[in-house]
Amino acid sequence: MSINVNRSVSDQFYRYKMPRLIAKLGAQTQFDSKNDRYIVNGSHEANKLQDMLDGFIRKFVLCPECDNPETDLHINPKKQTIGNSCKACGYRGMLDTRHKLCTFILKNPPENDSGSAKKEKEKKNRKKDKENGSSGGEAGNHNDIDAPDAVDGDDDEDWAEETTEEAQRRRMEEISEHAKGLTLTDDLEKSLEERVNIFYNFVKEKKDSGAIDSADKEILAEAERMDVEAMGPLILSELLFDENIREQIKKYKRHFLRFCHNNKKAQKYLLGGFECLVKLHQMQLLPRVPIILKDLYDADLLEEDVILAWAEKVSKKYVSKELAKEIHAKAEEESEGSEEEEDNDDNVEVKKKKAMLLHQFS
Repeated sequence: MSINVNRSVSDQFYRYKMPRLIAKLGAQTQFDSKNDRYIVNGSHEANKLQDMLDGFIRKFVLCPECDNPETDLHINPKKQTIGNSCKACGYRGMLDTRHKLCTFILKNPPENDSGSAKKEKEKKNRKKDKENGSSGGEAGNHNDIDAPDAVDGDDDEDWAEETTEEAQRRRMEEISEHAKGLTLTDDLEKSLEERVNIFYNFVKEKKDSGAIDSADKEILAEAERMDVEAMGPLILSELLFDENIREQIKKYKRHFLRFCHNNKKAQKYLLGGFECLVKLHQMQLLPRVPIILKDLYDADLLEEDVILAWAEKVSKKYVSKELAKEIHAKAEEESEGSEEEEDNDDNVEVKKKKAMLLHQFS
């Protein structure tokens, strides 16, 4: 029975089909060249294997732009990069090489990549001959025409790869040979708790090594890889905030913005992280709840409607019901005359904005 390669497409006339996976018992992996099938024997559920294959197809086969499975991967072991190109729409991009399977691919590139350096050298020689007015070969030889530049300086590949059944069979043999070393486990197959712990340890390692200040892009990428980006602000709050949160909001604003910008769910997790922080430092932070909320708002980490929705309902999801009530009560108070709000002309507009916001809490 054939199914759509792109499982999000339900059209029965969709042109890209593949056979449904069939699970068998055993302990071997082999390629059935006669029937053009890749066999992974073992005690595995067919549905789980199919889900894993679908995940692989989404990440490594479907084009990020047009969703067609017309992509080629272009591996550069020297630079440790994997380029991605689509023959259907012309898309070119790069894969995130921190994914476990990307690491395996880079360590075990297809054998035909071994001649890529030679091809690159030949390409450069042809280009040089062309610039010097020499064809470098017989007149009218079409090989003198330079192929498109590979993605981000990757080694040159044949982007117009053969699509005949024989060519596909050869590629499947190459893939299956290397895929024998792959396990059926993947980070995305882990539970949410395990994925959150992996992300937590990643951020903690960046902090402990002193690399946290410039790691905002890496942190977001890791959260996306673990599929926990909405929960990112909750983890960041635990690791990057303490009783000096007001200064830390300014210091790590960029880190939080990457998660919270136009993401209301992430903003709700940030409020949860804030409640947890107040629990840890009640004496210092409980009286400052209103001004800290305003700091988060002014830093564009919280949108007004998210704050108002949070203020309407007291939850015991992160802290006890009693403490949550105290936090909400403090949020409704106006801290006039506090040390953070000195009376000066420069602060008038800020005070007006805060007063409006706090009025809506009450």
